[in-house]
Amino acid sequence: MQKATIRDIDVDGRRVFVRTDFNVPLSDGRITDDTRIRAALPTLRYLLDRNASLVVASHLGRPKGKVVDSLRLAPIAERLSELLGRPVEMAPGVAGAAVRDEASRLQPGEILMLENLRFEPGEEINDDELAGQLASMADVYVDDAFGAAHRAHASTAGIANHLPAVAGFLMEREVEALSKVLQNPVRPLVVVIGGAKISTKMAVLRNLLGRADAFVIGGGMANTFLKAQGYEIGASLVEDDQIEEARLFLRQADDKGVRVFLPFDVVVAPEVAPAAETRIVAVNAVPDGWKIVDIGPQTIDRIEPELMRAGTVVWNGPMGVFEIPAFAEGTRAVARIVAASNAFSVVGGGDSVAAIEEMGIADQFDHVSTGGGASLEFLEGRGLPGIDALREKVEGKIAG
Repeated sequence: MQKATIRDIDVDGRRVFVRTDFNVPLSDGRITDDTRIRAALPTLRYLLDRNASLVVASHLGRPKGKVVDSLRLAPIAERLSELLGRPVEMAPGVAGAAVRDEASRLQPGEILMLENLRFEPGEEINDDELAGQLASMADVYVDDAFGAAHRAHASTAGIANHLPAVAGFLMEREVEALSKVLQNPVRPLVVVIGGAKISTKMAVLRNLLGRADAFVIGGGMANTFLKAQGYEIGASLVEDDQIEEARLFLRQADDKGVRVFLPFDVVVAPEVAPAAETRIVAVNAVPDGWKIVDIGPQTIDRIEPELMRAGTVVWNGPMGVFEIPAFAEGTRAVARIVAASNAFSVVGGGDSVAAIEEMGIADQFDHVSTGGGASLEFLEGRGLPGIDALREKVEGKIAG
């Protein structure tokens, strides 16, 4: 990684503003999955072990510049305190004199968590005044929120104009893993892409077309490719305005000798509902009015050898309507196959990550990305504002 990290800066006795991604799922005020909190622990412990005091900040949900009581960060501060084994105090807000005064009183080893950053209307518009207020609480800025790195917000980009800015360990791991896919993959490189819409993934497909050896395409987005090939797909989800893009991609892949695996057989249902009747049919035999909801067993058999011989697999998006168990087998099968392979494996996207965590096999993947949109934009080859704002690595430590 060419950006400076917390290893490159002296934090002894200094206040450090740490941007984390604690955008975790809540149910009735209780955290249902603390994966993102745990992912930040190595960075936080490293800084605390080096005599720093911490101002920790995150967004949660989409309050759109207003205070929403159900999106307050108190449950997250409580859980972080449990995981770190030391108190985490909640600030009375995001910025302002009272919050700055609390930050100024922090002693080495103490932690203050700001309220939800998106309660402030200036956060999402990258307001420089808000960025300056955030920066006034600390001596150093550490960005460990890869999941928000594709957003040019006050706490991810603007603050870096006011403080020495470096990456945390989570940010470093994300960038290194995804860079390996783009720059120096062990071959063959197989890209597994799923999810509902081709329009959200087309830029990734284009950018990886010149790098990948094979693509496996599933989920709702595969329907658009199937229709582009002339198949009748019943009442399945399809993006008609993307059919020409799909045809162009398939032609370009063929010209480059890149293999593209589309569903050979599919699971269909008359409606997307847990109790719906299902059938397994060939892609040329989808009944009128029925919907494709998953890839079929013959498709799994066809892609398994490709995945097993891969040197690198990058996977983003489910193969079917994963949230309904009857339509989840394709996604689960891909997860099992990639986990059993010897490939360097990178998985991102909420449903893909949820699948491997639910199956208890997340530790069998080399890298599980915490950033859905950010990882997609990185794989598109785009610069991410939260990364671009960080200092370049130089020899020796940055004094600040």
